[in-house]
Amino acid sequence: MEILATPTRNLFFTGKGGVGKTSVACATAVRLADAGKRVLLVSADPASNLDEVLATQLGNQPVAIAAVPGLFAMNLDPETAAKEYRERMVGPYRTMLPPAAIASMEEQFSGSCTLEIAAFDEFSRLLGDPTATTDFDHVIFDTAPTGHTLRLLTLPSAWSGFMESNTTGTSCLGPLAGLQSQQKLYQETVKALADPAITTLVLVARAEATAFREAARTSGELAELGVKNQHLVVNAVFQATDPSDPLAVAMQRRSELALDELPDSLRNFPQTIIPLAANGVVGVEALRSFGKSQRSVAIARSEVSSLTIPPGLAPLVDELEAAGHGVILSMGKGGVGKTTVAAAVAVALAHRGHRVHLSTTDPAAHIAAAVAGENLEQLTVSRIDPAAETAKYSEQVMQTAGAGLDEQGKSLLAEDLRSPCTEEIAVFRAFADAVAEGADRFVVLDTAPTGHTILLLDSALAYHREVTRQTNQMPPAVEHLLPRLRDPNFSRVLIVTLPEATPVHEAASLQRDLRRAGIEPFAWVVNQSLAPLSVTDPLLRARQQAEQPYLREVMSEHAARTALIPWRPQPPVGCAALLDLVGEICESKTPQVVKEITNV
Repeated sequence: MEILATPTRNLFFTGKGGVGKTSVACATAVRLADAGKRVLLVSADPASNLDEVLATQLGNQPVAIAAVPGLFAMNLDPETAAKEYRERMVGPYRTMLPPAAIASMEEQFSGSCTLEIAAFDEFSRLLGDPTATTDFDHVIFDTAPTGHTLRLLTLPSAWSGFMESNTTGTSCLGPLAGLQSQQKLYQETVKALADPAITTLVLVARAEATAFREAARTSGELAELGVKNQHLVVNAVFQATDPSDPLAVAMQRRSELALDELPDSLRNFPQTIIPLAANGVVGVEALRSFGKSQRSVAIARSEVSSLTIPPGLAPLVDELEAAGHGVILSMGKGGVGKTTVAAAVAVALAHRGHRVHLSTTDPAAHIAAAVAGENLEQLTVSRIDPAAETAKYSEQVMQTAGAGLDEQGKSLLAEDLRSPCTEEIAVFRAFADAVAEGADRFVVLDTAPTGHTILLLDSALAYHREVTRQTNQMPPAVEHLLPRLRDPNFSRVLIVTLPEATPVHEAASLQRDLRRAGIEPFAWVVNQSLAPLSVTDPLLRARQQAEQPYLREVMSEHAARTALIPWRPQPPVGCAALLDLVGEICESKTPQVVKEITNV
């Protein structure tokens, strides 16, 4: 891999969910360690799957990978980091203050904001404090999906700016003394990210137009933060070996077209092209062969064993339609096709005459592209935009809680609202408002990737406390949010996955988390499957065979209902393509204008 020619000390992998960041990061780490380097591999993803890929149980401290001398890996666990952070903040006061005061402090440090800043503390320590990683030649960061990564990277500036302007000494995180002691570390973190001599930002993408657009957007936003030493990795590029296989030819052509239309902003970066692997990249030996051409690999052309293929989306949409209204949530690991499934279900319901609101809480939303051009009058499309929601929420707080305050009080309240935590509260409230709309129509929510979604759901009680602190009132939509999500007659969760090891196992983990929150998933949707297709290309047949154990696992161990979407030569964009996924025909002779709104 070209990225290994002159690697900097810090390698920071980012990109759209599902493009293979973990595979590329792990393969890079293994190659460097095999070359005699001491390497630390770190996941900053709340939904990390390093454990499965490396076949090693990891924690929030470096663990040696037995099969790769010199390689150590760790997960930045938000829950563990938050617990340690709370104890650092509260511990010194346990013998000085009464129990009621300690309980109040612990409650103040229980929100999702504390989770985020605590995880970032760990991230900053590894990147901004050279003494924390002196035992290693290279530190490799396998980051969360793009939206979360960008938020993570902008936190140093946000928190630094907030601390410099805050005069009250408090925030939604409690006393700022703990944060002020970290301010220099945050500044060093930003410097390290922007120093091309020690840090490379690796943009990982697949040869798909949407992935390239996301990489270009990420590249530009990171460059604005001063992170300009960037390298582009195009993963899973397919080249057909059987020219008589029309599906293989179409798949190769799709990659070629995307590469030909690579955004100008990415063309000048050093590039690494990685061919599509025959099987899932799990285990050290698979990582060692990752990135090598498999055109010469002998792949058996044995017949694909018998497998009961799940039905398509149509029966699932029939069941969803029977309720007449309610909320449908599309959930899963980044890059599995949550947006496609959400858009297909929404368009199908609107096509059948129902009022439908399609929205997303994903910071890296792509819904507008999925339904662009020719949508139905019954369908409205929106995105919960963090900046707009924060401004709206802050204005409302000033008009209500700030109405009876004097000028000094209003100034202090406005200062409190400038905290980065306010954005989390505002987005959560918009999410609750969207769910509430399901009382008289269908609301289809394309949610954020797994880790962010779970943090969002888990923050309900913390949100209640924080919004009450600022406004002294609880909006009905927020008050009823969890009961609505737990009501199977009102909310239905569709878990979307791919027929591969990591997406299926992360989806199973998501299902366990949802059940702990009292939310029972309605169905699983397996996307981009080769199983029902007729293929002759050896590499595609190998991947087709590799899907089977995971399809069986979904149907026999996890899902109450299963729907399957076959891989298609063309991305399902627009009314006709989305309806085709459900087996319906777009009857409109002329394009219909979508009712699009910026925010929920």
